Amino acid sequence: MHTFGRNVLATGLVLGLATLAGGCSSIRDHRGYIIDQTLVSQVEPGVDNRLSVEKTMGRPTFESQFGPKDWYYVSQVVSTPPFGRPRTTQETILRVRFDQQGNVTAVDRKGMEDVVRLKPEGGVTPTLGRHRTFLQDLFGNIGQVGAAGMSGSQGTDTTGGSGGPGTGPNGS
Repeated sequence: MHTFGRNVLATGLVLGLATLAGGCSSIRDHRGYIIDQTLVSQVEPGVDNRLSVEKTMGRPTFESQFGPKDWYYVSQVVSTPPFGRPRTTQETILRVRFDQQGNVTAVDRKGMEDVVRLKPEGGVTPTLGRHRTFLQDLFGNIGQVGAAGMSGSQGTDTTGGSGGPGTGPNGS
């Protein structure tokens, strides 16, 4: 009976560790177009046009907005570690270029070698003006509201007009 309890405890411990280790693996997620090399190889420059490319490969992920109307098929594999940010591990971009008549002129493939990682400088964007803290922004207007028109004889005129010289927007 004593060895049976140890075996159960050891089995429970091994299963618990396996469950914990399984939770530490990253999640792989495929996003975008699933590239099938046989379909891509069927698209030939000078033979195919927009309609035949659409029937073979489907609608593109996006179409260029400026210049020639190239089609782009984007495929990404993203890994997300536990308690971490998603990170692109594989990326493939297919570009199908067309001429003015809509015939295929070229099919280009780009990958992760062309991806640029940008790291911004610092955490604050420099701006012009005053540098105020949160509390200064929050309590800065206390006592300022209504203070401009409250002093002395401002806004009254002995000649019967309201205002006086220099009160208009252009000093009249």
